[in-house]
Amino acid sequence: MLPKGTTMQSAPSNNPPMQLPRREGSRPRTTPTNPHEQLEQNAPEALQNALWERMTSLPATEGRHSGIAPPGSRALWMQGEGRSPMAFMVGREFVHLHPRYDGSLHLVLDPESCEIAKSAGWAERHPLAGQAGPSTTVMVYGPRDQAELDVVWQIIRQSHRFASGQIPLPDDDGDEATG
Repeated sequence: MLPKGTTMQSAPSNNPPMQLPRREGSRPRTTPTNPHEQLEQNAPEALQNALWERMTSLPATEGRHSGIAPPGSRALWMQGEGRSPMAFMVGREFVHLHPRYDGSLHLVLDPESCEIAKSAGWAERHPLAGQAGPSTTVMVYGPRDQAELDVVWQIIRQSHRFASGQIPLPDDDGDEATG
């Protein structure tokens, strides 16, 4: 855990580093398995709607029903081809916003950003990550206020960069590959 006021950021590279403030307060309780849901500290519906509006503005994406999340979830799918399956939960779905009673999200991040989001208290590993989907699939907690909305948006944009191929994938030798 990071001390209050500490910012996590990824190492310098040709890609925009993800810098996150430490999330205030305790982590919300979540279910231990599928359906993986946030049980408390839920995002107000107005913030969920504002987040979805931002999400649907991302280029080369299509808003659809999720192929994997509970009914009522809204998902973004990448258009086009050419990206590794490591960047998607199912098909070309890289992020979904859970139903209004929940307001959390599941998304896939590159390995470095995944660790940053978890260490800063914004995310937790999906219970089935690595078994049914990429090992870097996380739950991002729903935003409780405008400031948190901006941070969650930053994490979603990082997931979008990964899904669109703007963040290289590490290859088996530890070098970066363009995947």
